[in-house]
Amino acid sequence: MTAQAPLAPTAATDDTAPPSTAAAPPRGRLGRVLGWVFVIVLLLGIALLSLRLLTASPDFAGTLHPESPGPNGAKALAELTREQGVQIEVTRSRTVAAASLSSGATLVLTDPPALSDEAVHELIDGADRVVVLTSSSRMLRLLDLGERSPAAGPVRADCAAVEFSRVGTIDADRMFTPAEGVAGCFRDDAGDAAVLRAAHGGTTITLVEGARLLSNQHLAENGNAALGLALLAQTDEVVWYVPSFGDGDRGDGEAVGLGELTPDWVTPAILLLFIAALAAIWWRGRRFGPLVAETLPVTVRASETMHGRARLTAKAADAPHAAEALRDGTRRRLAARLALSTRATSQQVADAASDRLRVPRGSLYDLLDGPPPHSDHELIDLARKLADLETAVDAAVHTERNRP
Repeated sequence: MTAQAPLAPTAATDDTAPPSTAAAPPRGRLGRVLGWVFVIVLLLGIALLSLRLLTASPDFAGTLHPESPGPNGAKALAELTREQGVQIEVTRSRTVAAASLSSGATLVLTDPPALSDEAVHELIDGADRVVVLTSSSRMLRLLDLGERSPAAGPVRADCAAVEFSRVGTIDADRMFTPAEGVAGCFRDDAGDAAVLRAAHGGTTITLVEGARLLSNQHLAENGNAALGLALLAQTDEVVWYVPSFGDGDRGDGEAVGLGELTPDWVTPAILLLFIAALAAIWWRGRRFGPLVAETLPVTVRASETMHGRARLTAKAADAPHAAEALRDGTRRRLAARLALSTRATSQQVADAASDRLRVPRGSLYDLLDGPPPHSDHELIDLARKLADLETAVDAAVHTERNRP
């Protein structure tokens, strides 16, 4: 790629002009090779990091974890429940949780993704009272509680459950259509409910979408804290089961990673896209040589800039802007002729011109800083008056200088 020379020089050249760099030698091949090596290493690092993220097990410890003080944790709800005299036992083992469920204890849990359906039923059937704090489609299907509803918003208890009578209003994130035989609390006008309650055998199951309502960040809003106490503080003991992939019963208790849950074609597809990206970089990148820097002296006359701006202003039909430009030029020229500062205001220039011309100051105020014109006719009239003012001031100053 070569730079074209200007058609006609617009500035004089002499021996002191800076030399052109068009003929500067390109960078060496070693520099280009090192640059490509750096790009390839960077892409390989990104690919390896992506594969690592795919195979790593996600951590759900912060989501409604009773010991997490983060925004999405539930430590505030756990401490508030303990203040009511309720004993809370936190465990990550379903075996320990099942063994700790004494008569009348409440089992609290979120959706356990690492447990099979059989393991979930086995854990829940061992409790007299179960509170599910998240509402996945899987839990709704397993417990046969109902279906999700697209509606959401502020709702009140409006049900027969006594513990919810003093909760007040909650801003529900998710509503549900209760299944047959399932009681619903915090209903809206369409009959959908934010809290579902059903009895399966000797177990009472309550489900609510509390990922936001019962979190540390939003517990103090509306009736969220009262709702949490109504769910958890009804018994003297609470067994809070925190799901973990290490406690799963799938694959002989081994942790289930996201890489194992994805289809087999995902990894080859990623590698193929990576190779295609390298081929595209090599194919397109080698077509470009080193950049050529060249000094091209350009001189733009002030008159060309003035005419260009004038044409733009005329094309836009912006009479106020053109009038302001005319007044500004007149003020600066009059200030120079009247021996004023370049920062003199319109009032100062008008006062000095009035003293020289012996004319009323008010007329000059309106001329130099009056309302802007709104048409081309008014603009032309203003320009003529400004020109006459400059001519008169110039003649007055010239006359004073010629006096003996």
